Amino acid sequence: MKIVTVVGARPQFIKAAAGSRALRREHTEILVHTGQHYDPNMSDIFFEEMGIPRPDYNLGIAGGSHGEMTGRMLIELEKVLQKEKPDALLVYGDTNSTMAAALAAVKLQIPVLHVEAGNRLGTLSNPEEVNRIVTDHCSRLLFAATEDARQKLEREGLGERAYVVGNIMYDSFLHFAYKPWDPKIVDFDGNPVTVPERFYYMTCHRQENTGTDTPLTEILCAMNSLDAPTIYAVHPRNHDRAARIRDREHLTNVILTQPVGYSDSVHLTQNALKIVTDSGGLQCEAFYAGVQCLFILDYVAWPETMVGNRNQLCKPDRNDILAKLAVKQTIDPDYKPFGDGHAAEKICDILRTVSL
Repeated sequence: MKIVTVVGARPQFIKAAAGSRALRREHTEILVHTGQHYDPNMSDIFFEEMGIPRPDYNLGIAGGSHGEMTGRMLIELEKVLQKEKPDALLVYGDTNSTMAAALAAVKLQIPVLHVEAGNRLGTLSNPEEVNRIVTDHCSRLLFAATEDARQKLEREGLGERAYVVGNIMYDSFLHFAYKPWDPKIVDFDGNPVTVPERFYYMTCHRQENTGTDTPLTEILCAMNSLDAPTIYAVHPRNHDRAARIRDREHLTNVILTQPVGYSDSVHLTQNALKIVTDSGGLQCEAFYAGVQCLFILDYVAWPETMVGNRNQLCKPDRNDILAKLAVKQTIDPDYKPFGDGHAAEKICDILRTVSL
């Protein structure tokens, strides 16, 4: 088949690294980058180090409101699909790029294949939740990462289109987890960062936690009081706020860095004492690595990780963070809900047997 794959954000690049490797053994893939993550440290570095094919189209669409961004993507993606006339469109996850591509394809009667279908937070106040629901209901085939996600699709009347294949991010994690590590982590001035022998690893980018100084100050002050430094890989839009809070609060135990590449992130995850994040992807990677994680959000993104204190929901409150960091994990090491690391191959197996 000829398949157009649309990506636009860091988590999708990680998934496409595994997905494109498998797809291109049997199919012709046209890769489209919407440009949603346009900073080189959030985009280019992933294509380079993960061996992702260079995009056939780079639409350069970033910034603006959700509606403006989605509308511009819808217009440009429709043009690409009309030109390429693919047999199917494949999308990952829950970004504006995902939903815009699904809408453009379904209106052109092109079958949509959604990888990581069925995830739900249970609230439309989260913009990604809207993207998930719309994309799932536009899709011909739904590839769920877990049985829980499949059951949620079934409750929405989509069960006949759904297949549990495992989490494709686990494919990429395993591909990089045991490779040699040559850190390429730099601070805000571009100077190399020496990774401490003992450290905590943190990412924090969601609007709820970084839109004002208050929540991020609480998080950073908690991390600053720990028994080892925290490496905080900062999203570009939060650089100024993070630096201001660090200087104002005299946070000498927090190391602010530019966004890190995937290999660096995997190895930081594997070697960290514990992890604090609001990233759905990083909480899963912490789970794969067996490292305890705090997820700073009001909603459970991956309920499978919330077992035996491996992953705990946490408020952006220093007392709550410190109390939960002190809790021990008690998880069965044989508990593996995300498959066997061969999700991409399973997707290709299904495409061989299912008529679109």
